[in-house]
Amino acid sequence: METKPVSVTVHVIGKVQGVGFRAWTERVARGLGLTGWVGNDPDGSVRAVFTGTDEAVNAMLDRLREGPPAARVDRVTTEAADPADTEYDFRVIA
Repeated sequence: METKPVSVTVHVIGKVQGVGFRAWTERVARGLGLTGWVGNDPDGSVRAVFTGTDEAVNAMLDRLREGPPAARVDRVTTEAADPADTEYDFRVIA
């Protein structure tokens, strides 16, 4: 039986812009087989949508709480998203 994909919108707050956070997120997400996107918000935070297996999405959330070496993650919030809102790949947006 095939499992239904899980999709979440994630908001990451801290020192997450200008430190390679989006590129790092893209690499990790692709490595986990996730689809979706990651982008900067005007307030200095980062927002992303991840779609994939429950296991892969949870692994991504664990990695986001640490972030890349130059980042400082203060808070990660999540909410359910519609899997139809993601594409078949993962990409970095603005």
